[in-house]
Amino acid sequence: MRSESSQPTPVRVGIDVGGTFTDAVAVDARTFELLGQVKVPTSHDHEDGVAHGILEALEKLRADVGIGAEDVSFLAHGTTQATNALLEGDVATVGIAGVGTGFDAFATRRLGAFAKTELAPGRKLPVRFAPVRDLSDAGAAVEDLVRQGAEVVVAVEPFSVDDPEGERTVAAAARDRGLLATATHEITGLYGLTKRARTAVLNAGIMPRMVSTADLVEASVRRAGVTAPLMVVRGDGGVMSLPEMRRRPLLTALSGPAAGVAGALMGEKLSEGLFLETGGTSTDISVVRRGRVLVRHAHLGGHETYLPALDVRTIGIGGGSLIRFSGRAVTDVGPRSAHIAGLPYACFAPASALAGAKLVAVSPRPDDPNDYVALEVADGKRYALTLTCAANALGVVPADSYARSEAESAHLAMAPLAAALGISAEEAARAVLRQAVKPVRAVVDELIREYRLDRPTLVGGGGGAAAVTPFLGEDSGHEWRIAAHAEVISPLGAALALVRESVERIVPSPSNADILAVRTEAEAAVVAQGADPAGVEVDVTVDPQRNLVRAVATGATELRTKDRASTVDEETVGAAVARSIGVGRDGLRHVAATAHHRVFAASARRQGLFGRFTKPVRHVRVVDGEGVIRLHGAGAVVETSDAGAAQGRLATLADQHTRYGDGGSRAPAVWLLVGPKIADLSGVLDRDQLLALAGAELKTRASDEPVVMIIQDRR
Repeated sequence: MRSESSQPTPVRVGIDVGGTFTDAVAVDARTFELLGQVKVPTSHDHEDGVAHGILEALEKLRADVGIGAEDVSFLAHGTTQATNALLEGDVATVGIAGVGTGFDAFATRRLGAFAKTELAPGRKLPVRFAPVRDLSDAGAAVEDLVRQGAEVVVAVEPFSVDDPEGERTVAAAARDRGLLATATHEITGLYGLTKRARTAVLNAGIMPRMVSTADLVEASVRRAGVTAPLMVVRGDGGVMSLPEMRRRPLLTALSGPAAGVAGALMGEKLSEGLFLETGGTSTDISVVRRGRVLVRHAHLGGHETYLPALDVRTIGIGGGSLIRFSGRAVTDVGPRSAHIAGLPYACFAPASALAGAKLVAVSPRPDDPNDYVALEVADGKRYALTLTCAANALGVVPADSYARSEAESAHLAMAPLAAALGISAEEAARAVLRQAVKPVRAVVDELIREYRLDRPTLVGGGGGAAAVTPFLGEDSGHEWRIAAHAEVISPLGAALALVRESVERIVPSPSNADILAVRTEAEAAVVAQGADPAGVEVDVTVDPQRNLVRAVATGATELRTKDRASTVDEETVGAAVARSIGVGRDGLRHVAATAHHRVFAASARRQGLFGRFTKPVRHVRVVDGEGVIRLHGAGAVVETSDAGAAQGRLATLADQHTRYGDGGSRAPAVWLLVGPKIADLSGVLDRDQLLALAGAELKTRASDEPVVMIIQDRR
């Protein structure tokens, strides 16, 4: 694609491989504008598998938008392949090579019990075991596993996170014999042999298929002339390079909702709130707090693993959810959908087709109750009465929404149910929506309390977004919006996502050097995968109770900067910031700024228990150059310094705001606005560690460069 000046316009391509369709989008890498989108059937049955559909989508997108192979600067795809393989139990036979003697040998031999793990009904984890009592016997152990039917090898040693030499020797012996192999220390640096080994075994089980797909995708894309970095969406919302995916394919598991959340973070710039991705059958709800996704260790096969994945809550309510009717009242909505029943949505039918329709009871599946309702017309054809029909009949679906239908069709669709209830079509639609959002609101309220979200925004994505989010927003009183291009939010998220790496280490009484080493390792990992060093952000968390040090690094494959200064309306920005705090525009003050960010503050009360209001608290908002709120803070102190003096001033502020109690001292939560980054140091409780990390952020800046420090007392 070429601009008017004939200079190439770099294009980021995102592809989402779904169960039925593969969606692809092209995004301008400079403005993030959506240039085009296509949809092709997912190629499960092709000899090249889903790789064929990815290439087909890419070629169709290039043809439709006019993109040359040289214009593609970045290509990322999300896939459910790893998740599906685990859910269906379709994994390779894994050989565990247990390294060690004595107690170590006893501990590793017990891992053979993984063979009892049921991934799917009747499909257990296929595991074989061989001991490695001496490293000189590593090759013989590998050959023994192959004779037992192993297709991929996992090297396991109890304390390999401290000394990985044994696992490396076994993995090398397997690779020398042409086998795929992994080792537990390559998966995580955390202790806990059983959990670490289980994670490695699951990683190995999907490795042959995932590596084969990666090879096919890479070969196809390179044949098409695209030389841009190829990335895959991770389960924690970032992307990883293909070489990294070949080594740790398990990181792509549970990535279904992750691309959508990445779209909300990057495309919608959500900084504090919940992202609700609504499809035809269900809604996935994820939390964004202070501009970050919430990640936890996932459960697979009924057991906890060390796989980092989004904290996602799934509710069986979607745009196609069917209405359940007792004859007197709407009793429920879902969990069955129009897709399961094999019926088209009534509200998307021409109004003329619904004339004289009558309400009939249906059982979506043979063993389902027959209290679901549908419409039957004169010629015997049936239509699904769905949540989307109710939302359109009530008029809450925005005009430009993917789920919008003709108003007349929506009203005609709801009329038979309304007649049975003895109320108007609008009242019937409201009754349906109230019933539908009850379980969704319960989860939303729970997440807001659990993560202490401050005046959260609800952002709806997915094709069914308008069936849930608008009514939920109005019903709950939360600010809400539908994401732009909600129906392709997942491929958009893939196109815009940042390279991400998480490094975890158990370090008893970690020194400043230990913490900086973990930080450096995470930063180096994303740079090695193509992230621009100038834009890498690293968030470090130190948990003294668990002796856990975690560093999460994120960065773009090119420094993505946009000059929107000429289009940012100051009044609009001010109104949005004031609204997010809950004050009038005249109560807002501008308190600090750098070249990339501005900081606003205002005092506001919050409603507490029994409707009582709390004392006024100073709320802080950080706004980027596009006028987007990037950070929320409450009760925070804001100070401006320069890079040369900032560390010394921060030391004084840390001393003033450190809390002391029976559990020891707790340094304040700190954020630094330094260069284009918001350095999040809030995960560190120790003063000296805080200052060491601040020094790492400041050392690359010019001594006279402005730095803003935001300091918040711990609750």
